[in-house]
Amino acid sequence: MMTLVLSGHDPARGIPIEVTVDGGIITSVRALPAGSVPGDRWILPGLLDIQVNGFAGIDLNGPDIDPPGVARMLQHLQVVGVTRCCPTICTQSHERMVRALRVVAEACRQYGWIQRAVAGIHVEGPYLSAEDGPRGAHPREHVRPPDWEEFTRFQQAADGRIRIVTLAPEWPEAPEFIHRASSAGVVVAIGHTAAQPETIRQAIGAGARLSTHLGNGSHAVLPRHPNYIWEQLAADELWASIIVDGHHLAPSVVKSFVRAKGVGRTILISDAVALAGMPPGDYDWLGLKVRLSPEGRVGLAGTPYLAGSALELLSALPKVVAFAGVSLADAVAMATANPARLLGIEARGVVEGRSADLVLARHAPGTGQIQVLRTIVGGKTVWDQEMASNL
Repeated sequence: MMTLVLSGHDPARGIPIEVTVDGGIITSVRALPAGSVPGDRWILPGLLDIQVNGFAGIDLNGPDIDPPGVARMLQHLQVVGVTRCCPTICTQSHERMVRALRVVAEACRQYGWIQRAVAGIHVEGPYLSAEDGPRGAHPREHVRPPDWEEFTRFQQAADGRIRIVTLAPEWPEAPEFIHRASSAGVVVAIGHTAAQPETIRQAIGAGARLSTHLGNGSHAVLPRHPNYIWEQLAADELWASIIVDGHHLAPSVVKSFVRAKGVGRTILISDAVALAGMPPGDYDWLGLKVRLSPEGRVGLAGTPYLAGSALELLSALPKVVAFAGVSLADAVAMATANPARLLGIEARGVVEGRSADLVLARHAPGTGQIQVLRTIVGGKTVWDQEMASNL
């Protein structure tokens, strides 16, 4: 493996640096003189997205998903700076979910590099609220109560790779399920819920640790207080994942959430669907007429309603800086170190001795546009601009 030398600005240190990579490990991080590197050039750790449903036209929950499709999706994510993720399997029939889980597990077996790229599988549902609003786009006919025996079969199909499960805690079966899942090392997340505040507290007591895409998957109108958003926001025990694309949450909401949770308990996610990474236009998707706008908004055609997320996680960094007033280093932590800490896995920092998962990127200040110049995984270049025509 060749020795690599990269230069760029390090958001964590606020200075230009030179990074040397040898044998897949960062062997040196050296400060450079001010002005020696273009100010728009960044060196970042590879991003970790704990909620990805699809990308670049590939739907993890589609009936035709196969291991090569999983591999292509992960390769497309590398192009936009995501080197690890949690493929997310959503509410469907038991058989359909088991098949999708088996496909992801088989992809990990067939492609050695995918084992590194998959930080765990996120199962979102099927144990969600059946109410319109909280249920979101999850099909009502497949929503059902938490079932530990079924989840055990899910975990078997996934070869034990399920690390996060999102559920609505108002089901009577939820407290025992949450306790058993958390005791087994699975992160239990509250989401797509219509629960009363006291039920949220009960779920936390049973072991729930995360709020999935807080502020979304909810009723359009809520009592001003109390309600399930306030209760989760106030709970110091809960981390919060948020979608910062400018469409799912207003800037003032993002700022309030980050201020309440603190940088250390906030995680940026894409919650990307298959239309993410596709050209703007009109699409037939999941039997719906959907429009992907040039601004990245996925909407149900002819309505004001969202139909998913097309966010590329790297683009959330300047947005959360602008919306919440945090530093770029804080934003990077929300998409790298924080999700790794939640999952109990190693963070990929720009630090000597760490595995070299790095992203060299160019940021155009004031535009929010970020261009990935090069993605490195384990010290190997997996994508750069010259490879664009080959993907």
